[in-house]
Amino acid sequence: MLHNIPKHKVFVSFHNADGDDREEFENTFSSDVETFVSRSVQDGDIDPNNKTETTRQVIRDRFISQSSVTIVLIGQNTWKRKYVDWEIGYSIKKTSQNTRSGLIGILLPSYQPHALGSCSYSLSENGTVYTPCNVPPRLYDNIQAGFAKIYSYPTSHYELMAWIHEAFQKRNNIHVAPNNNRTYFSSNRGEHQNYWQA
Repeated sequence: MLHNIPKHKVFVSFHNADGDDREEFENTFSSDVETFVSRSVQDGDIDPNNKTETTRQVIRDRFISQSSVTIVLIGQNTWKRKYVDWEIGYSIKKTSQNTRSGLIGILLPSYQPHALGSCSYSLSENGTVYTPCNVPPRLYDNIQAGFAKIYSYPTSHYELMAWIHEAFQKRNNIHVAPNNNRTYFSSNRGEHQNYWQA
């Protein structure tokens, strides 16, 4: 029964252009103590002058290591952001400081499938059309591997709770391994790049 689903600590990965959507998502769903504890990185949490490896370590050790599920909020340009790629990669990597997190993607209301016909179409778990070529590539690798799922925006607290709990249970399933073989982004993708090849 959904009322008995335990609370999980969730890291929210997002593109800073979707900050208002992230704030609305967290305000809507974290107010219910049975849903999740948000662990997203906020402006000012990481010194922008840090070296790349220092930034990666801060993300991994201060934020992701305390979470058990990562939710990727997917807007139009989320897939381009190097931090999103790093956050997904570190979420699914098991280390001495970081237990592996479950992984789900949620299509924001602002998300639109790529429309030029150069991308294939897929359906989210709850029936919304999306194009793999404009969702984060590392997330899509893990959807293909069966480790992650992608959903349209939740319509209720209970729906989100169930998704989070399922991802939590799957994170250490020995029969479903995450795919973290992709090379990490070294920089953000260009403003005029509309998609990657799935």
